[in-house]
Amino acid sequence: MQRDLPSTPVPEGGLRVRTVWISDLHLGTPGCQAQALLGFLRHVECETLYLVGDIIDGWQLRRAWYWPQAHNDVVQKLLRKARKGTRVIFVPGNHDEFARRYAQHSFGGVEVVDEWIHVTADGRRLWVTHGDLFDGVIQCAKWLAHLGDTLYGFTLRLNRHLNSLRARLGLPYWSLSKYLKGKVKRAVSYVGDFELAVAREARRRGLQGVVCGHIHHAELREIDGVLYANDGDWVESLTALIEHADGRLEIVDWSQHRLRAQATAHRDPALTELAAALRLVHDKGSE
Repeated sequence: MQRDLPSTPVPEGGLRVRTVWISDLHLGTPGCQAQALLGFLRHVECETLYLVGDIIDGWQLRRAWYWPQAHNDVVQKLLRKARKGTRVIFVPGNHDEFARRYAQHSFGGVEVVDEWIHVTADGRRLWVTHGDLFDGVIQCAKWLAHLGDTLYGFTLRLNRHLNSLRARLGLPYWSLSKYLKGKVKRAVSYVGDFELAVAREARRRGLQGVVCGHIHHAELREIDGVLYANDGDWVESLTALIEHADGRLEIVDWSQHRLRAQATAHRDPALTELAAALRLVHDKGSE
């Protein structure tokens, strides 16, 4: 049955959409961009919000406790959305796999499920899954996945120092780890293999598409007649997937939005020109 959109007013300059998908927040790690995520959650109101795995990083929290106030604020914001009428559906991933034992339960209005079938406004049936079940490293060599996670954490720490310097120089956020993944042939091949495997499984199930996360690479394209949508992450790319009222899907790049908002607020022509240039590069890279 169709649910009414929540009555919560949209902030001035905000966005009301039918559906939002976010994943790979990695709350509990220093790499989580919690303040940026809070800005996005305040900006957008929706009927249904999907949390597509790796919301809380249990791997990191078992190694060392890290939970600043901003991470608590994100959790409180998600629970507040659920209380005010947004349907919040949580599909656990590998980093928060502990939550899979609570599938088919609800906590604070947040529904926990193993997977979900979302029907868009224009009638397409999309499989919602984190995607780690299609990662051979996770399934066959978990120790290697943990090693990779440690190395990834080191890259993110280096990335934070780099971006602190860039901020002092007035330069926009830039992801070192995302750049490296785009340059390493094996990483590019891994992303392609993952996308193909997930899309094929959606087709085998008789569905029109799939929405997933896991690989921290936002994408929206058709693979062999199946819609493949990856909502990205809130560690590197600061992206989400949204569905408009007519069923149209779109990837939101929040880092670009923040840069454009900053340029507008300061009426700085140089920042406005830089934002436009970055948008052009982003669009060409996604072709």
